[in-house]
Parts: sequence; C-alpha cells; structure tokens
Amino acid sequence: EYLSIDETSLSHGELYTIVTNKAAKGKKGAIVAIVAGTKAETVIEVLQKIPERQRLKVREITLDMAGNMELIAKRCFRSAVRVTDRFHVQKLATEALQEMRIKYRWEALDAENEAIDQARKTKTSFRAEILPNGDTLKQLLARARYVLYKKPATWTENQKERAELLFQRYPDLQQAYNLSMGLSNI
Repeated sequence: EYLSIDETSLSHGELYTIVTNKAAKGKKGAIVAIVAGTKAETVIEVLQKIPERQRLKVREITLDMAGNMELIAKRCFRSAVRVTDRFHVQKLATEALQEMRIKYRWEALDAENEAIDQARKTKTSFRAEILPNGDTLKQLLARARYVLYKKPATWTENQKERAELLFQRYPDLQQAYNLSMGLSNI
C-alpha cells in the first residue's frame, strides 16, 4: 500500500529507477521493481506488467520532484496519493542557502577588486578588512560553507564565531539558515 520510487546509480554511473515497498523496511519483499534508466515511458511499460488490481491497492507513493517520477506515479498508481520525499525538499533548501552565500561571496570579491582598482588609481595601498576571527570577508563567506551544512550543536568554537560574524553581516542568511534547519527538524 505504501511505495517509494527513486533513481539511483548502481554501476558505472548508469541510472536505474527503483520502486520499493516501504512496509518491508529494506528486508525481503522490499524491491517491487528495478528498471534500467529513468525514461518515464520505459518505466511505465515495465510497471504496467504488474496487474492493475495490485497497482490500485497502492494508497501512497513517495517520490522526488522530478517530472518523470510524477508521470510514472500518476500513470501506474492512479489511486495513490503522491508525496514528495522530504530529503529532496531539504536538499533544495540547503542548495538555496548555499546559493545565497555564493552570491554574497561574488559581491565581496567584486567590492574588493573595485577597492584594489581604486587604490591603484589613487596610488594608495589596499588592505582588506580583517575580521575578529582573522578572516577577510571573502574568506568568511568561503569558509562558512561548512557551517551552513551543520546544526549549531555540532559547530566547533571557530565555526560558532564564524557563524556569528556571518549572521551579523547577513541577517537574511541567518533567516534562511534557520528555515533550512527547521525543515530538517521536521
């Protein structure tokens, strides 16, 4: 009654679509189907070999947000409620957070390059601001990558200081980080 569908690479980088029975919890009877490739029409053709009576018993199917998986679930398990896999949602949130950090890093690099050019034009020396932890702003933004993947309880002392400096300068990063962590706690 409860299935999952996802793709994975089993050998040499080739992708396979795997349908599993959640009730088996990874033990005997867990694998419903393994299909070479991820092309919706190919997977649908294989899954439709399962008698329709059996497929109509499926009440819920968990999948990622890929369009092909949605189409497979809709066509093969018509009466099942489709549920988005929380791990894929969490991954998207984390990627969005990292994109924000990278955007700020590019802005810091551009600002530093501009300041260096200005110093050359005015024949003065350029000195990047050194933060209390010894990082420059662009270093802070580069090194914060690891901080943003971890829960605060697992931060080292250096990471706590880095997070504090980062979040003071970029409160929207802190807000996005808190949202991402809140999602992972669900």
